[in-house]
Amino acid sequence: MAELQPVRGTHDLLPDDMRAHRHVSDRARDVAATHGFDEVATPIFEFTNVFARTLGDTSDVVTKEMYTFEDKGGDMLTLRPENTAGVCRAFISNGLAQHAPVKYFYSGPMFRHERPQKGRLRQFHQIGVELIGAPQPLADVEVIACGRAILEALGIADNTVLELNTLGDTDSRQAYRAALVEYFSGHIDKLSQESKDRLERNPLRILDSKDEGDRKLVADAPVFSDYLNPESVDFFGTVKEGLDALGIAYRLNTRLVRGLDYYCHTAFEFTTEMLGAQGTVMAGGRYDGLIEQLGGPSTPGVGWAAGIERLSMLVGEQAPAADRPVVVVPMGDAAERQALVSAKVLRDAGIRAEYAFSGNMKKRMKHANKVNAWAALILGDDELARGVAQLKTLDDGEQREVPLDDLAAACHRG
Repeated sequence: MAELQPVRGTHDLLPDDMRAHRHVSDRARDVAATHGFDEVATPIFEFTNVFARTLGDTSDVVTKEMYTFEDKGGDMLTLRPENTAGVCRAFISNGLAQHAPVKYFYSGPMFRHERPQKGRLRQFHQIGVELIGAPQPLADVEVIACGRAILEALGIADNTVLELNTLGDTDSRQAYRAALVEYFSGHIDKLSQESKDRLERNPLRILDSKDEGDRKLVADAPVFSDYLNPESVDFFGTVKEGLDALGIAYRLNTRLVRGLDYYCHTAFEFTTEMLGAQGTVMAGGRYDGLIEQLGGPSTPGVGWAAGIERLSMLVGEQAPAADRPVVVVPMGDAAERQALVSAKVLRDAGIRAEYAFSGNMKKRMKHANKVNAWAALILGDDELARGVAQLKTLDDGEQREVPLDDLAAACHRG
């Protein structure tokens, strides 16, 4: 029988990995809460139309990467490739427009069938925030500030750069779209086939092309800032003023775009040079047309998402280690029964406690070292007769008697 392996592009989260994941999501959840974001969870699969209508039929996600299947009832379903569309669908389905603006945080798995690479998997995990129902530019500042605060809480903010751009309002976007079509049409013989297909449907996506020939053309393409109307300039100016007021540094990047039709005004990414070519760790923007595109009322929105795997890689050894346990070492049948009680006493006091289940004293102490215990609580017939246990600290070998009725205090490391 061939050795069993996880499906390509997936991996097992063993304890060290899981602690890093939990550290990222827990810190993010706590910081988001201080910014007024309440946690939500949407299903990991939706009707395919939720993503096809929002991500666009020319996007790589829809055309190449979605995990789509027909269920037993004949419905076409898709494992969520991202969570903004699902949150917006929930906003519509649950009639939440009357409560707007609403602020949501989420954390969970996403699925994309793409080429696995460093920090990018086919089942991956994201945290994210969505602020729905606020058209003001300060809402954009709010979500960026929350993201920055999370990076600070994780101790990695200094390893990232905030890149910022504006996509303008609808009128500005249409003017820029026309300029791109005119420019790329003059070089159509040099475009990749994929970019030729996108030229009429969504030329902004050409700016995201990875084809070397396309990238040379993009370098000389019209710049969005030249097509912004006064309203869009003012909106972006207020966003920058807000970030300046908070002391959040940023770098303007006129080539930073969101290829999806519903994005407008602010687009941003926190990037790093510490993860190789895949340098984006948090990305987002304003999506005022998304909820309307899904069939809901015209409702503004802004948010971001960040990959937990990439954040965990940046955090590295800063993630907290597992609590070192106390290992209860019983010797004899009576001590086995007392070990159950003693372990419960410790656990009820919030102290991590484990058993050394079998073997002689040497073997059980070897187990205590294997699980990186800081102490061993040794129970034998003599100790039980006197109502005590031997507490041995393993780093220095010191051993002392402690009363059984005061175990929690004796085993507390604080």
